[in-house]
Amino acid sequence: MKRFVIAALVENKYGVLTRVAGLFMRRGFNIDSLTVGETENSQLSRITVTLRGDEYDKDQLINQLRKLQNVKNVKHIDDKQSIERELVLIKIKNSPKNRSEILAVTEIYRAKIVNYSLKTICVAMTGKPSKINAFIEIVRPLGIVELCRTGVVALERNKAIYDV
Repeated sequence: MKRFVIAALVENKYGVLTRVAGLFMRRGFNIDSLTVGETENSQLSRITVTLRGDEYDKDQLINQLRKLQNVKNVKHIDDKQSIERELVLIKIKNSPKNRSEILAVTEIYRAKIVNYSLKTICVAMTGKPSKINAFIEIVRPLGIVELCRTGVVALERNKAIYDV
């Protein structure tokens, strides 16, 4: 199964996200990540969904999304022609034994310490999902207390995705 990213431009109205998520559920898709936010036009929101499936699944899903009320446009975002980013906040156990290692890894991955206490260090990092996965695996042995990821946001390079 291949990973793919779909971006949908929808009206910024009550219940639209429920209808979109319901479509994924009815079709039996597991959503890997889902992000929603207002666009440069306050009347519109952008839903970015990351899923796994084959080409047929992707095409069917796009066609079904286009049929939904309040959906203005839907597009597959090609990972070779796009910019993808994700944010992660990770709270790591802080002790004299692992403190220097946390600081070194944070610097290497260009992450940022956003909170420091005697018991934990909270780190924020943005980047491609693969970079975030690698960072998580490196700090896991140090003791992850809590972790929160935003999900993928993506834009195509040098193109406008939507004409509304």
